[in-house]
Amino acid sequence: MPPRPPDPGLDALMAPLEDSTPDVVDHVALARLYGEPLFAIPQDLYIPPDALEVFLEAFEGPLDLLLYLIRKQNFNVLDIPMAEVTAQYLAYVEQVRQSNLELAGEYLLMAAMLIEIKSRMLLPVRRSDSGEEPEDPRAELVRRLLEYERMKLAARRLDEMPRVGRDFLVAHAVADFEVARPLPEVSPDDLREAWAAIMHRARLNASHRITREQLSVRDHMSHILRRLSDVRFMEFTELFLERVRMGEPAAVIVVHFLALLELARESLLEITQAAPYAPLYVRLSYTRSA
Repeated sequence: MPPRPPDPGLDALMAPLEDSTPDVVDHVALARLYGEPLFAIPQDLYIPPDALEVFLEAFEGPLDLLLYLIRKQNFNVLDIPMAEVTAQYLAYVEQVRQSNLELAGEYLLMAAMLIEIKSRMLLPVRRSDSGEEPEDPRAELVRRLLEYERMKLAARRLDEMPRVGRDFLVAHAVADFEVARPLPEVSPDDLREAWAAIMHRARLNASHRITREQLSVRDHMSHILRRLSDVRFMEFTELFLERVRMGEPAAVIVVHFLALLELARESLLEITQAAPYAPLYVRLSYTRSA
């Protein structure tokens, strides 16, 4: 059977990944040879095929086991030799079953998948009518292995980060400080009551200043003479109605009345009455003489 051409889609599944199975872990010797620590497996070390192999690894699942077998044999993940890997995987599964250990169903499912891929690779390759290369049966397995290896490396990097309780402890220091009491909230009703108290106090402390208004009798006398100069007679009450309508205080009206009496005393005007209890009239004195 002609060799299967490499699948071009496999090269795009991953960037170059580092080996996730290092030979030296935290500088702990793998073994001792003649009393000397051995930190790495010699490249020219010969292991017989029938040598006793004891599994000390604790695998997290079938993908972890399969990746361990591939990296241990230095196989290329993009070109997995399915015959050898399947044989080693089935040998491990059989060894676990003989040890009376409980085996998860996912391990058996992976074993069936490996056997299927191996069988498909033994079949002749048929080209499609369009001339395109058929899909490699290992493509899905390779994709899952590469994705799992990325997650495994990321988990290792996270585990190497400092962890509370393992690498450091959190110091619990109590700072001396006083707890600030929250201030009470102020409502609009409180503001209204405070403002009312201020206004009440302001009214109690209000001061009044009484000033003497300067009222001139002579000015009112001149005003009365000017009004009477344009008329022959004027009713007595009409002289005061203007002041009342203007809202003048009582003191102004009194001064106006005094000015009227002063004009009568000086004979500058006359106050007459047609009959008892009749309305009073005022006129200028020189008007009658004229």
